[in-house]
Amino acid sequence: MFAAWIRVTSDEAPDIISALSPEAGRELPRTKACLRLEDGAGVIELTASDASAMRAALNAYLECIRITEDIGRITR
Repeated sequence: MFAAWIRVTSDEAPDIISALSPEAGRELPRTKACLRLEDGAGVIELTASDASAMRAALNAYLECIRITEDIGRITR
């Protein structure tokens, strides 16, 4: 079993967690995600059954974080 945590400490952390929460309900194959706010930071906890599934989950969530931050910058 593989595990990883992504901690987002930007001002957009609450928006990022809110935007990504539906994705946690739509699990990637062989992975599980838990999203929460913790001390003002967004925390994404990922577990996967194998390294390939972990890589795919990390890539997917990191890309979603990037897109959400880009949208935040554009709309300000």
